[in-house]
Amino acid sequence: MSIQTKAKRPNNTLLEIIFNIAVPSIILMKLSGDEYLGSMYALVLALLFPIGYGLYDFIKNKSMNFISLLGFLSTFLTGGIGLFELDVEWLAIKEAAIPSAIGLVVLISGFWGKPLIAKILLNPMLFNLDLIYESLSNKNKTDEFKAKIQWANHLLAATFVFSATMNYLLAKWIVVSPAGTTQFNEQLGEMTILSYPVIAIPSTIMLMAIMYYVVKSVMKLTDLKLEQILNADK
Repeated sequence: MSIQTKAKRPNNTLLEIIFNIAVPSIILMKLSGDEYLGSMYALVLALLFPIGYGLYDFIKNKSMNFISLLGFLSTFLTGGIGLFELDVEWLAIKEAAIPSAIGLVVLISGFWGKPLIAKILLNPMLFNLDLIYESLSNKNKTDEFKAKIQWANHLLAATFVFSATMNYLLAKWIVVSPAGTTQFNEQLGEMTILSYPVIAIPSTIMLMAIMYYVVKSVMKLTDLKLEQILNADK
């Protein structure tokens, strides 16, 4: 499965936050009481928003990538834990399992000689790859560049280790009430909100730092300037 098969409009980050984080969290925290929807119906309604947005994104882009599929699976498992009233320990395990699975895929891709970081960052829509690879070959820097990419791939895997650890700790710290209760839903909503500043933002900063490292490595090894390696619109 390719990371990107055709050009498409970038997702609306504000809408993603609203439908995947804000609205579900508000429903879980404010409507789970017996005087409103109750714990079961509030959980079902809250889960409909990220699932619905995921289906909308799939229909709009006519494709589903690996990360989107894992996000859908995570939402489905969260609903299952709540609706079937499983032990809350399973929630912490699930929260850690998803980023751990991604990190493992990233790590293995490097040992297979096809590091996932290259597919993510070295996008022909962003970079003039023909010029970059030609310059690396002319300067006999191809092997050194591959080593840099391998290191960047290890760093990417490390960001998912961070995410898995923080997801597990956050779930263990916040969600302590039995599944299927009003308190469980409220704590699940609180965990969802806190996961953005505690996990998502730091992980994004780490990814930006990795991208900066890759770009600087390309510029140093090829002696090209930024405007030369970028694939400017014509």
